[in-house]
Formats: sequence, C-alpha cells, structure tokens
Amino acid sequence: MFPGGKINPKQLKQMERTMKKMGMNMKELKGVEEVVIVLKDKELVIKDAEVSMMNAMGQKTYQVTGKAEERIKGSGDSSASKEKAEISDDDIELVASQTGKSKSEAQKVLEETNGDLAEAIMRLS
Repeated sequence: MFPGGKINPKQLKQMERTMKKMGMNMKELKGVEEVVIVLKDKELVIKDAEVSMMNAMGQKTYQVTGKAEERIKGSGDSSASKEKAEISDDDIELVASQTGKSKSEAQKVLEETNGDLAEAIMRLS
C-alpha cells in the first residue's frame, strides 16, 4: 500500500482514525490474480497484484501495486490464446498418482499447462 511497504504502526493507526473521521475506509482485496489495464494500442497486465480499495464518500478508488507486463491488445493471456488440449482421464490419473495430489488438482494444472504432463507434474511436486 505504501512505497517500500513500511510504515510506523503508530502512524498507521493515526492515519486510520483520521480516514474514519473523514468517512473514508480502505481495505485490501484478497485473491487478486491479475489486473489488466486496456490502453488504445496495448494492454498492461499485472499478475499477483496487490490491490487496495478506498471508499471515500461513495467514490471507490483502487490502488494497484505490482510488476506490469505489456501485451498486444486483445491477445488475452497465454493460456487463453492457445487451443484447449483434450485432457484424458489417463493423463489426470497419471499426474495425480505421480504427485500425490487429487484428480481435481491434477486436472486443473493440466488445463493450465495445456495438457503438458511434465510441466503439470513439476508444478504439483
């Protein structure tokens, strides 16, 4: 939320009290996987972004922190741009047995890796 990520706890409490008096509240959004900013000719993708939302008098403001990567507008993410590979039950069972994970976990990772058995096993190991 703050540059460098460090703030004195006493200052933080004081700032929270002041914001509350002004009718403002801030919270971290949990589970954010990526943020995409669409520009005229390209997109900025921030994976594993930290996002804070501040609500001040009914107006929501979002603060995004993370490393941005550029991509061609409309290209989507790499897994969406590839054709979906057919994943057989045998592949799911193989990955699950090799990693000790559940079949649903194995299937999810196989979908993410577009059916690449070796990559799926490495990710789950």
